[in-house]
Amino acid sequence: MAKGKTKKEGALPPTGAGLIRYFDEETRGIKMSPYIAVGICIASGVIIVLLQILR
Repeated sequence: MAKGKTKKEGALPPTGAGLIRYFDEETRGIKMSPYIAVGICIASGVIIVLLQILR
């Protein structure tokens, strides 16, 4: 350890071994449940398949 530095001076905020809990972060944007996201993906896939069949 370097001379003259105290533990408080060089301390970083605790983040759980370097991990950040992103689900605690509040950000702007669309709030959507995972079920809705999966439903949109499945519906998009079905629409694409139907468009390929009808082509």
